[in-house]
Amino acid sequence: MTEIADTAVVLPGTVVGEGCRILDYAVVGKQPVLSPRSTAVQQELPPLELGPGTVVSTGAIVFAGTTIGERVIVGDQACVRERCTIGDDVVIGRGSLVENDTAVGARTKIQADAYVTAYSLLEEDVFIAPCVVTANDNFMGRTERRHALRRGPTIRRGARIGAAAVLLPGVEVGEEAFVGAGAVVIRDVAPRAVVVGNPARQIREVPEEELLP
Repeated sequence: MTEIADTAVVLPGTVVGEGCRILDYAVVGKQPVLSPRSTAVQQELPPLELGPGTVVSTGAIVFAGTTIGERVIVGDQACVRERCTIGDDVVIGRGSLVENDTAVGARTKIQADAYVTAYSLLEEDVFIAPCVVTANDNFMGRTERRHALRRGPTIRRGARIGAAAVLLPGVEVGEEAFVGAGAVVIRDVAPRAVVVGNPARQIREVPEEELLP
């Protein structure tokens, strides 16, 4: 049975799947309001789609133009921007932000207060610990050249990113890699590599018993 709180805001056209729960003060289907200088595409977006069994928790915001899979949890005060694709059984923790034009694979967990920048790719079964920060612009808003180079990280299947780690623009974290807490990743991380420090460096490989089936 679908549940929509009296204080929730469901914008016209939003597709709400069977058994969804939209809790107090959540806003779903919001059209973005962009600065004239924003690098995001300015357009009228198609309706938001929420898959069956998804929960949009208290105070969370999910924008139009996004597709949310089945049984997803969008935590309290979390936000998912426009043109995102979120796979089945994903968890987006309290206060986290998934920016525009990002894809998140099934069963990925994004924990509290993480920041997933625009134009990122997270594959299936990725783990993002609390307070992780990602970036997509090495020029920090300077020069027109940056537009062609703007890209968030790519995090491959089963990779794990430790608490408060920082991933710089365009880096790729390989399948089943492990990024330690507080690491600053400035270059690609090989599959199964364990990296730590600033800048991040490899210290060993992920053991066989920790690998996904």
